[in-house]
Amino acid sequence: MTYKTKGVCSREINFEVEDNKVKNVQFVGGCSGNTQGVARLIDGMDIDEAISRIEGIQCGFRPTSCPDQLAQALKEYKANVK
Repeated sequence: MTYKTKGVCSREINFEVEDNKVKNVQFVGGCSGNTQGVARLIDGMDIDEAISRIEGIQCGFRPTSCPDQLAQALKEYKANVK
């Protein structure tokens, strides 16, 4: 799935979900080290666990962050799969 981010430096997030596990997360743009770190930590994690861990994280004074945008993307994925 490709998700167009809102309110952060990254432009989009690409990911797959297999057996309810998050796979192959790739951020386009953003802080390279941070987004790679988040992507690797989330890889293989249960989608609901990932959402609960990263949803609501803020970046400075912004109300969202790249991890939070990934949580929003995963929530959108779940809403569209059912």
